[in-house]
Amino acid sequence: MKITSPLSEDEFQKYYQTRWQILRQPWGQPQGTERDDSDITSIHRMLVTESKQVIAVARLHLNSPEQAQIRYMGVIETFRGSGAGTKLIKDLENIAAEKNAKQIVLQARENAVQFYQSNGFNIIKKTHLLFGTIQHFLMQKKIR
Repeated sequence: MKITSPLSEDEFQKYYQTRWQILRQPWGQPQGTERDDSDITSIHRMLVTESKQVIAVARLHLNSPEQAQIRYMGVIETFRGSGAGTKLIKDLENIAAEKNAKQIVLQARENAVQFYQSNGFNIIKKTHLLFGTIQHFLMQKKIR
């Protein structure tokens, strides 16, 4: 498994397709809902197999000079529990630290809270329901 950033049009297509399949398709959301205006200025990372299959995706952006945020993180179901997500989190933490961020925040789906806690994130508060059914929690980790 290798972490990389999508660079070509084909790589970005695979990246966004994977993001949609994991985070939107299961709830009947149309393609396009896996993107937002901050994609242009964000850092995109993906974990790929030797055969170039995208198995995990995530995005990092800065909310302020001191705070980075992870969004749109997902791991293909067959690779959950393999360490793929943790590998991607560590990579994003390193990037945030290189940009001098002191903390990382994210909105975790309820079923992912334990994963993020095992990677050092703490729950700050219960927040919104996505699609009226998926409870989210604001989580934070200090990195400096």
